[in-house]
Amino acid sequence: MSSLNKKSIEDIDVSNKRVLARCDFNVPLKDGVITNDKRIVAALPTIKYLIEHGAKLILCSHLGRPKEGWEPEFSLAPVAKRLSELLGKEVVMAKDVIGEDAKAKASALKAGDVMLLENVRYHKEEKKNDPAFAKELASLAEIYVNDAFGAAHRAHASTAGVADHLPAVCGYLMQKEIDFIGGTIENPKRPFVAILGGAKVSDKIGVIENLIDKVDTLIIGGGMAYTFMRAIGNTTGSSICEEDKLDLARDLMDKARAKNVNFLIPVDNIVAREYKEDSVFMRIYSDAIPDGWMGLDIGPTTQELFAKTIKGAGTVIWNGPMGVSEWENFAAGTRSVAQAIADEEGAVSVIGGGDSVAAVTKLGFADKMSHISTGGGASLEFMEGKKLPGIECLMDK
Repeated sequence: MSSLNKKSIEDIDVSNKRVLARCDFNVPLKDGVITNDKRIVAALPTIKYLIEHGAKLILCSHLGRPKEGWEPEFSLAPVAKRLSELLGKEVVMAKDVIGEDAKAKASALKAGDVMLLENVRYHKEEKKNDPAFAKELASLAEIYVNDAFGAAHRAHASTAGVADHLPAVCGYLMQKEIDFIGGTIENPKRPFVAILGGAKVSDKIGVIENLIDKVDTLIIGGGMAYTFMRAIGNTTGSSICEEDKLDLARDLMDKARAKNVNFLIPVDNIVAREYKEDSVFMRIYSDAIPDGWMGLDIGPTTQELFAKTIKGAGTVIWNGPMGVSEWENFAAGTRSVAQAIADEEGAVSVIGGGDSVAAVTKLGFADKMSHISTGGGASLEFMEGKKLPGIECLMDK
């Protein structure tokens, strides 16, 4: 996969060099305390490699969405503290991003030292990918490492702009995403099964169009399935349905047929009276959803059909839940798909997108999957075959 054969931290000499590493430390905070440090832990392999190879390490990240410059609740100070604990060594916290303090601390680094810049989004220029800001940020270092896949679809100063001024390579997390998502789609072990869920067809059009050319089977669940059901003439009650996408849905199904792709939509559903966790619900076949009822999960026959289709797969990509999986009454469909993928031990399984990742993790199947993507929007755009600025800016091998 030539276009994605990017240089990594192992392809460049970092010894005694100031290395600016863009991580994704956008962690949830409550009253200044980190409630989940998964993203910090995920960055450790890259950070440890750079420390062990004598880099003078300058870490940077965004956190939340500060509106007006410096806002204390978006400070990365809690991240520096947690990182120090995880690494067993002090991570020096800068008071700013490209100001006097950052520059003084960067120039004082010795081989194996680590510092963290303040939230890059304290500067409006970050999101605008302002050339002067990117140049100033790059001037702190001699090498750039991008390990923030979750922000790779954004052309910001710290995710792409700095690469105009420094040799740019990827870290281990970024490398894994490129190998798994990029590599899987381009060169899958067959049969290749893609499972797409979530609320809207419009969010997944690009992904469906890209995958129809590559997969053997395409499974559609979640809210978006009702647009396809309506497109083939079924009534869908008060289920979510994108009326303006019915022609497109028919086109996609025709395209799948023309390419001999097995295109599956639910044959039965769990429908509810209202969009509520404790709503009255029942099972109903897809051609008979009554008025006033809405589909909130796939039914038991569909669960069996989907599980049977996943059985024997060489590659499975899954993006988006099968129903309102955060509510127990409507979680069975998502659980059954997760279980079917977990049981298929010979398959390469890639889980992308926030909701499916959350479901797999919550249901306890995370360690059974080959790869769980760290980027929601980024993994979706990558599956669409789009070029991501944060990857494109890295040096080719």
